[in-house]
Amino acid sequence: MSAQELYQEAIKALAAAGTGGGRLDAPDARALLDNPLCGDRVEIELKLSAGRIAALAHRVRGCLLCRAAAAAIGQRATGASAEEIERLAAQLTEMLERSGPPPAGWDPGWPELAAFAP
Repeated sequence: MSAQELYQEAIKALAAAGTGGGRLDAPDARALLDNPLCGDRVEIELKLSAGRIAALAHRVRGCLLCRAAAAAIGQRATGASAEEIERLAAQLTEMLERSGPPPAGWDPGWPELAAFAP
């Protein structure tokens, strides 16, 4: 796969937008993920209300793909329930492992994630 295919315009735009970048005051939940192979690090903080994400912030030390993925989550996660996020994560994992198009039943509420199909 060429660099041009990998870093398509949609991914560049997501990364540049950086939606949700920053920190939250007194988050209810925090996750930190490190990729030991490349050194990427993503930290996500959440505020929750009535079982849904009320606010999200992220900090990324990583490549364009990591920054784009965090920004896509930053754009759409607010208002989602844990079950919705888990379902979406399973669909995205399947898509990435197959290296194909989004799976049947793809959630149209997260169109940004289709940019990662290639």
